[in-house]
Amino acid sequence: MKSLSACRLLILLAAALLAACATQPPQAPGRTPTQVKADIARRLPSALADRAGWSNDVYVALSSQDLATSPEHLCAVLAVIEQESTYQANPPVPNLGKIARAEIGRRAASKHVPGFVVDAALRVKSPDGRAYGERIAAARTEQDLSSVFEDFAGSVPLGQRLFGGLNPVRTGGPMQVGVAFAEAHSDGYPYPLQPSIRKQVFSRRGGIWFGTRHLLGYPTRYDALLYRFADFNAGWYASRNAAFQSALAKASGIDLQLDGDLLTPGAALDQPGATERAARALGGQLSMSDRDIRDALETGTSLTFEDTALYRQVFTLAERDAGHALPRAVLPGIRLDSPKITRKLTTAWFAQRVNERWQRCMAR
Repeated sequence: MKSLSACRLLILLAAALLAACATQPPQAPGRTPTQVKADIARRLPSALADRAGWSNDVYVALSSQDLATSPEHLCAVLAVIEQESTYQANPPVPNLGKIARAEIGRRAASKHVPGFVVDAALRVKSPDGRAYGERIAAARTEQDLSSVFEDFAGSVPLGQRLFGGLNPVRTGGPMQVGVAFAEAHSDGYPYPLQPSIRKQVFSRRGGIWFGTRHLLGYPTRYDALLYRFADFNAGWYASRNAAFQSALAKASGIDLQLDGDLLTPGAALDQPGATERAARALGGQLSMSDRDIRDALETGTSLTFEDTALYRQVFTLAERDAGHALPRAVLPGIRLDSPKITRKLTTAWFAQRVNERWQRCMAR
């Protein structure tokens, strides 16, 4: 009897395993580097020069960061590149010389440096034989301009006063990634960091690597890449934080700007920003002190914020009042502000544009 029961048990187990196999989709075999690069090349514009080089840089950016080389990820990176630079490693910026000259004037005024002194400094010959003013006027790309300011700050006494450590060129490369971001996230970079991280950002391979880190190199619970595209523009977790601000506004009855910024940088505990004040208004219902609320909000740049009592209870209150579930990610309501931008654009516009490009890439 025991032997018969054992046989029946084995038969039932085998049947269960077969049923499980029937309901699970077959796992796609891993693709080789050559196959992934060929897939990337197939999705690139047909007229793009050095398609093999672009494909290799995208592949290395994903694989060296242990990110899946799936079509979804490939197209996410390519969509941002297309949006930010139309596949130009060092994209030109219209009227860059005028923008830079205006920035010099603004900084000089903030430091009470007379205009005629600035003009005199810009007439000084730079290492390449041209006056600094000439080089600034002739600059066409952010890399050109960054080099001028590095020389200017290092060679001219007034240049050090105006721009020492404050190079106004803050983004660069094919994905327009921030230099400060790259300097803070260079661990695991697979190429030499010489002569500087800033220089690497302006290169094609470096710009793609750091841009990919910014786009995909952090964990989220988003159900769509659209929100990563928004975060790429507004900062990590901006879409998650904007959804929290929306829920907080509903629960507290206090209107909030859905910008994804949960704390005023450097604010003392007795000087809370708008989001923190709204959360404190619910402190009694949440059974949380001002210090508890501040501690929770300080995790707003990481995934752990979603595990805090503040996050969970605010959504509980808001959903109770709304009578239905609320989204855990929304597009931040941020207007883009940059001397390079001449139209009224927003983070939502940016995210939607990149998402459209991603969909077209996937369709290829």
